[in-house]
Amino acid sequence: MKSYLNNLHKAFENRTRLGVMSALTVNESVSFNDLRELLGVTDGNLASHLKALEKEQFIEVRKSFIGRKPNTSYMITKVGKTAFSEHLDALEQLIKEQSK
Repeated sequence: MKSYLNNLHKAFENRTRLGVMSALTVNESVSFNDLRELLGVTDGNLASHLKALEKEQFIEVRKSFIGRKPNTSYMITKVGKTAFSEHLDALEQLIKEQSK
């Protein structure tokens, strides 16, 4: 097995998790509602994927209030940024190898 394949992380196999990580990579933080709208998923579906990424310590949650309304936003962690970058690099290597 090619060594770069070890950098493919199971946590990123789902399109919703890929979408979350992609959004958080290019934004300082993203609210739950914005992620839900961007990815076109239900509250429950998104919540379960966010919990899985948080469990891996790839993202962190920040809860606050805007006026009197609660607001939950998410940020990518240093660990998450590294793991996601390695995952994307491994995918790129796999694609390049297949196109030879």
